[in-house]
Amino acid sequence: MSTFNNSVQLLYGNVLLPDGLEQDGVLAIGGDSILYAGPVSGLPESIRNAAGETLKQPDGYIIPGFIDIHVHGGNGEDFMDASQEVLDKITSFHSSQGTTAMLATTMTAPKAAIDRVLKEVNAYRQQAMPYTRLEGVHLEGPFISPKWPGAQNPVHIVPANIDWLEEWEAAYPGLIRQVTLAPEREGALEAIAWLSQHGIVAALGHTDATYEEVETAAEAGLSHGVHTFNAMTGLHHRKPGVVGAMLSDDRISCEIIADGIHVHPAGIKILTRTKQDGNLIMITDAMSAAGMPDGEYTIGDLPVIVENGIATLRDNRSSLAGSTLTMIKGFQLLTQTIGLSIEEASKIASLNPARKIGIDRQTGSLEQGKRADVLLLNSELELRGVWIQGQRKH
Repeated sequence: MSTFNNSVQLLYGNVLLPDGLEQDGVLAIGGDSILYAGPVSGLPESIRNAAGETLKQPDGYIIPGFIDIHVHGGNGEDFMDASQEVLDKITSFHSSQGTTAMLATTMTAPKAAIDRVLKEVNAYRQQAMPYTRLEGVHLEGPFISPKWPGAQNPVHIVPANIDWLEEWEAAYPGLIRQVTLAPEREGALEAIAWLSQHGIVAALGHTDATYEEVETAAEAGLSHGVHTFNAMTGLHHRKPGVVGAMLSDDRISCEIIADGIHVHPAGIKILTRTKQDGNLIMITDAMSAAGMPDGEYTIGDLPVIVENGIATLRDNRSSLAGSTLTMIKGFQLLTQTIGLSIEEASKIASLNPARKIGIDRQTGSLEQGKRADVLLLNSELELRGVWIQGQRKH
């Protein structure tokens, strides 16, 4: 890991601004913040004169850092085993792949195991985080459907429990940013309303709900759906199901695992054409094997086999078990395979997730005063630099 000194850093290239690409652009970093982002002609002389480091990539791109709100681990480690060392290993790997902020995502597990993860992540956030910032926790389960467990252990599935949510929020205010549950299950509507009232994203996933049940949940405050198309009732022209509700209801934002494995590129393309109002979010759903060779791993407490980068449950090889995707690879797939512009893909990977979890005033776009969470890409969209809060990490 390398860092620049505290003087102003200037990055020249195609700078992605909120209103589009500035081809003759420059980004100025001072301390942990963006001092200026715009055309070279508009760079204040005072900032230019303070420059201590200058990087020029005329054919490259300067874009906001990626924000992954659904990721279980990487670098051989799982968030369910959280400790300072484990969190350092996960965040150091994902920072090297362009992720500058993320949510530590849990699995369906006993309450005591979730308690421990929350305690460890909360303690980690109280100190200077050396790599990707953990913005909080995403609880994926345990309030899901036993009919669609995916790679979650069905033994630990329980009905939605507001007492648990209240206990966790009281112990760690603001730590939980998103909770994924099955809206058709006992107690789910009450939990969704509670989450919405407390500013926590209520998301559906691992669900056997009907279209009508999803719409009822949306009325109660449901606003998001995880890994669209996976572990949920599919789209049928007479029974729209969960997928039909997610695609057609603008109140519900959608996640997509952009690896071309969990969802066929044609399915991703359909989703990008349907969700165009800031309500599509790229995630990795990465598990511990991300960044590691093929072999045997675990997700939560379930054994996993990884072959050719594809993770499946050892005891059910037809069931995908998270991914080994990185955000930069997903970004490249969205642009190079799906055909999105850099501007479109960046919103899906950065600004939209920032808005979803309420950190868009701090990060998610390149604007003066925001955190200097910045990526430098070459003309082939390969990473050439990662800055988190103004510090160059890779």
